[in-house]
Amino acid sequence: MDDRPGQPHRGKAVSMWGRVRKSCTRFLNAVRADMHDGRDKRTHNLFEAAAAYVSACAEDDQERIDETAGWVSPEALSFGVNELACRAVIALARERDESPGTVARALLGLPAA
Repeated sequence: MDDRPGQPHRGKAVSMWGRVRKSCTRFLNAVRADMHDGRDKRTHNLFEAAAAYVSACAEDDQERIDETAGWVSPEALSFGVNELACRAVIALARERDESPGTVARALLGLPAA
């Protein structure tokens, strides 16, 4: 959630970015811990990480969110999530025969433009 004073609540999008911010912090803490104990982690593709992360968020599985947030850098995860969102909106727009803007607004519960 947006912790800045005086800012209005902006719905699920703000909640998602709050989770991303929290998960990034946990990821950085996990990386620091891994550097100290010498564990070797499997390398993950950024799109694999984004798909797993978004699925975990949709299922509200905090343990899995924390795990998948550590697979790639926060910047790579952000890029992957953005790419996944774009592809999902385009696919739904084609399926519904609507514009991507209309679909995106509907998914976020916003009124039609």
